[in-house]
Amino acid sequence: MNSWDLFIIAVGLSMDAFAVSICKGLSVQKSTLKNNLIVGLYFGGFQGLMPLIGYFLAVHFSSIITGVDNWISFILLSIIGCKMVKESTEKVESVDSSFAFKSMFPLAVATSIDALAAGVSFAFEQVNIVPAVSLIAVVTFAFSTVGVKIGNVFGSKYKSKAEMFGGIVLILIGIKILLEGLGVLNI
Repeated sequence: MNSWDLFIIAVGLSMDAFAVSICKGLSVQKSTLKNNLIVGLYFGGFQGLMPLIGYFLAVHFSSIITGVDNWISFILLSIIGCKMVKESTEKVESVDSSFAFKSMFPLAVATSIDALAAGVSFAFEQVNIVPAVSLIAVVTFAFSTVGVKIGNVFGSKYKSKAEMFGGIVLILIGIKILLEGLGVLNI
C-alpha cells in the first residue's frame, strides 16, 4: 500500500467524523476556534488511536489469519464503506451543542470504530503504522475542524454527500487490495 492509498483511506475514514462535525456546527449559534479545535482533537485523536489498536490486535493474531488477509481487508473495508453509504441515505441525526467530554467522547468513539477495522487491514498489508495513523489523525483533525465551521455556515447540505463519498472510497480501496492480493492488479 503506497502513500497515496493511505491518504485516500485517511480521507475516507475521516468522512464520518466530518459529517458529525457538520452536525456539531449546526447545533451551535456561533462556531468558535476553541470549539472547532476541540472537535478536531477528539475526532483526530480517536481516528489515530483506533487503527493503532486494530493493527496491534491483527499483528498478535496474524499467524492464524495469514493466507486470507487480502480477503479480510477487502471484506472489512467493504463493510465499512457499505455502512457509510447506507448511513448517507438516512435521516440526519441530531447532535447536541455541548463540547464537554460526556458529549464528545461517545461521538469520537462512534466515528472511529471503522478505523479500528482499517487498522486490522493495515497489519495484513504490512503498512508502516506510525506514519499511517499520524496521517489519519491529521487528515481527520483538519476535516473535523473545518466541518464544524461548514456546518455552522452552510447547514446539513454536505453531510450525506461526505459520508457517501467516504464509503465509496473505502469500498474501492478494498477491491484494489483484493485484486492486488489475487495478482490481478499490480499498481
